Amino acid sequence: MKLCAATLLLLPVFATARAAPQSAVAPKPRIVAKSERASEDAFTEPRAAEIDRAVARGLHWLAEEQEPCGGWVGDAGHKQGDGYAVYHSAEKCREEGGAFMGVSALAGLAFLADGQTPDRAPYDRLQDRLIDYLIAHQSEFGYFCDGGSRMYSHSFAVLFLTQAHGMCLRRQKEVEHALALAVQFTQQAQNENGAWRYQPFTVESDLSVTVCQVQALRAARDAGIPVSSKVIDRVVEYVRASRIEDEDDAGAFYYKIYGRGARQVTTFAINAAAVTSLHSAGLYNDRDYGRAIELIAEGYPHLSERYADHYYYWYGNYYAAQALFTEGGPRWRAYWKRLRDDLLARQQEDGSWQNPVGPGNAFATAVACILLRLPAQYLPIFQR
Repeated sequence: MKLCAATLLLLPVFATARAAPQSAVAPKPRIVAKSERASEDAFTEPRAAEIDRAVARGLHWLAEEQEPCGGWVGDAGHKQGDGYAVYHSAEKCREEGGAFMGVSALAGLAFLADGQTPDRAPYDRLQDRLIDYLIAHQSEFGYFCDGGSRMYSHSFAVLFLTQAHGMCLRRQKEVEHALALAVQFTQQAQNENGAWRYQPFTVESDLSVTVCQVQALRAARDAGIPVSSKVIDRVVEYVRASRIEDEDDAGAFYYKIYGRGARQVTTFAINAAAVTSLHSAGLYNDRDYGRAIELIAEGYPHLSERYADHYYYWYGNYYAAQALFTEGGPRWRAYWKRLRDDLLARQQEDGSWQNPVGPGNAFATAVACILLRLPAQYLPIFQR
């Protein structure tokens, strides 16, 4: 059988054979970042105590906001200029007795990122309820959907369950079954371009939705769920085809390369998504994305000053932090110092972070807690 170069490269990372599942995770480490790829990047966090307090307050606020169904609500919508057009509001979620799937999964990840496992107090029951909610809203075909959510939310649900899988041994078989169905659905929903878009099984595609799927697939494989290397080969081809080659933005990545609006837009978030996609596929070659890494690091000050509580900020930094952390080195350290200081300064008195343009404060608070805990590498998907 003839294998393409991308497949050969990815076989150690993605294989259809069953991988060993994650083991249960030990108690929470202190915030120390260490990298085999960049050993000079090891550091001890000087504001660790402040981060501990901020995350504890953020998680307390999230716990108080959990809905009776086990999830969290938010405004489901889409980008409209610099605005956010809501098509399924948080109020409607509550009226229906449901939640916003993507926000709920991110909230769960925030607890796991702090070492709050489903088998350990004080948030064990909270996470049990979240797992119940996610599984109750999975279709027979494996699709996670509630509150007007789409493929974004499906992938975040998969990601949360992959991380909980090794931390909740008493529910491992149940979670594993849900993940197997979900991964099969994700792979089948990949379109002819090798990517994904808002709705499953569409001919459209973009990097923003695609990064969510490929990271979820990587995490699923690490949790022992079979993932086809052919699916990942096609993702890599799509991401590489999205790279800008011959313009002022050479080395950056386009948001879309097919259909209406193709090859017109590149942003901080899209470059972060591209790099994280390649990292998730097991590619760490600077030649694939070196300029994009530079643009992310250079772009943070402008993003933070202009869009401090906008969904651009929260979604963009969710992937920018991962991309720069994985790379390590001086760019990561400079970015982290500014990001950390901004997050600590912007926390509200009640423990939340704000997001008036976007899904809402539960979304912002979940992402802020995840970002502040990223250097701890407590979530397996964030480990270098």
